[in-house]
Amino acid sequence: MPYSLRHLLPADAAPVLGLNNAAVPAVNAHDEASLSALLAASSHALAVVHDDAPEEVLGFAVLFGADADYASENYRWFSARSESFLYVDRIVVSDQARNQGLGALLYTAIFAAARAAEVGQVFCEVNIAPPNPRSLAFHSRLGFEPIGEQSTKGGTVVVSLLSAPVGAGVR
Repeated sequence: MPYSLRHLLPADAAPVLGLNNAAVPAVNAHDEASLSALLAASSHALAVVHDDAPEEVLGFAVLFGADADYASENYRWFSARSESFLYVDRIVVSDQARNQGLGALLYTAIFAAARAAEVGQVFCEVNIAPPNPRSLAFHSRLGFEPIGEQSTKGGTVVVSLLSAPVGAGVR
């Protein structure tokens, strides 16, 4: 596969912001300041790039460990139920790079980071209203199972809260 993973770099801010905001409503929108704060607070921020163009971000993931000072409604839901996890705040792949295995590549790194941190679970959420059936099917193939639902953003979004044991993910 001609793709690689690397840490997000400061120079990636503008393209990551564009990818993020193009993925709304699957993820929440950001501006430069809020995205910068999110990345600074995260425990891991990964980019997937083509080997021939390593400066071009094709997808990214932002992760938080169990001890983060993070006010996300969904993160707080998981934190109230576990002390040993890695939380996928967002995973985004550009429209042009979809169906090339980049999401699975990012999740390979996510599960590796969870194993390295010696945590038992990887958590994430996927919108069910507005619906995101592709993401639900993708996460199901990776071993994620629903463990709850919650209404967020003042009742405008409903999410399925998902969990996968670290051993279940892609390797």
